[in-house]
Amino acid sequence: MGDYKTTWREKIRYGIGAIGLDLSYGLFYSYLSYYLSSVLGLKEGFLLLLTPLARIWDGINDPIMGTIVDSTKTKMGKYRPWILIGAISNAVVLTLLFTSFGMSGTKLYIYIGVMYILWGMTNTMADIPYWSMVPSFTTDPKDRNLVATVARTFSGLGQGIITVLTPLILPRLSSGMTTDKGYSAGGFSKWALICAIALVFFALMCVLNTKERHVVYNKNKEKFSLKKMFSVIAHNDQLVVFIIFAMVSNAGWYLTSGTAVYYFTDVLEQPEAQSLFSVIGAIGSILGLLVIPVLSKWWSKRKIYHFSLILTIAGYILMTLFGPILKITIALDLSYILASIGIGSMFVAQTVFLADIVDYGEYKTGKRNESITFSMKGFLQKLAYTVQTIILFGGLNIMGYNEQITANSINEQTKTTIGIICFAVPAVLVTLSLIIFSLKFKLYGDLLDKVHDYIVNKRSEEE
Repeated sequence: MGDYKTTWREKIRYGIGAIGLDLSYGLFYSYLSYYLSSVLGLKEGFLLLLTPLARIWDGINDPIMGTIVDSTKTKMGKYRPWILIGAISNAVVLTLLFTSFGMSGTKLYIYIGVMYILWGMTNTMADIPYWSMVPSFTTDPKDRNLVATVARTFSGLGQGIITVLTPLILPRLSSGMTTDKGYSAGGFSKWALICAIALVFFALMCVLNTKERHVVYNKNKEKFSLKKMFSVIAHNDQLVVFIIFAMVSNAGWYLTSGTAVYYFTDVLEQPEAQSLFSVIGAIGSILGLLVIPVLSKWWSKRKIYHFSLILTIAGYILMTLFGPILKITIALDLSYILASIGIGSMFVAQTVFLADIVDYGEYKTGKRNESITFSMKGFLQKLAYTVQTIILFGGLNIMGYNEQITANSINEQTKTTIGIICFAVPAVLVTLSLIIFSLKFKLYGDLLDKVHDYIVNKRSEEE
């Protein structure tokens, strides 16, 4: 078989599917917290309880979905049916999650709790099969890097649309009861519906214009079992290490993306200024996508990943200095370029690492479990969001944020806390992630070469 090379047309057709997925993803992770706490007025304690409970279920649900995908074999293929089913389901739930139907009190809390969990389940239905396709395109390491880079580019575009346009569009869609910054529940509902329609459109474009290649089907047609699920995870030591260091670094990024709306709206009282901040971050992210393709000519993936995290940490240190300490907004925005370059490169590298980890699992056990392994990507992101929620809402709860919002007066101590959570805490988390990665991740050098040679030879024999 050899190392098949994908065409740029194939890469782009695959990548556009990530735009819609990340419209939903970005709206959920960057704006749901603000919508629930500042627009609907839900108590911080409710979200502190709901998020960990949802993660307990995700810990079972995500690998179950991965196993289901691994066992799927249809005329459309292994992955594409689930991408479409998941995208349509997630689009419906996203709209409902940001639509309260005028409910209040206990009914609203129950409704939000149910929709919150359903969003995670339906997102998993689309996200796992989408990213699980990466190893199936090619076994060539450099081409695989490009496939992941293109997909991450479109993924960043989806999130960029959310972070840049939401502060501008929401006030224009809002009417009736609005916050003092011009946001309303109705505005969020309309914006969620627009994103949901786009999600389905881009998923359709991806599914109808891609062809699954060299897919490894589950020949034994093993049924799902929790024992098998935990066995796959337990027998892949590098997957466990990956979950830990990626979860910690992602939590740092989510703190910034989720807290930025509080910082610009409540601290600076300039909600539309968040758009410029996000544009600058998007520019940095685009530059970050070029880091691996450019530096891979001279550096290994491991060295590039070290560089990405160090650049991110430097950016966060500068943002802490120019944000909550010196309050120089222009310098804060410019510092964000460094952090976002590092983050953009980090996310691409993590996707590539997962593809290598799939191969490593087959090298160790003789069995290939792509979707179960890639389900850990979605699960670790949700774990990261849980860490974000605990830190953010724990801090806001201690500072009495909900009462201050009700009184329409945020005190200076709370504003400083929001700034520290947004910029200083992420620097600590990314530093911790760098340490864990450096000490525990061993999938590089001679070991990675052995894994790659094993996979290529095995595929040739199967031909």
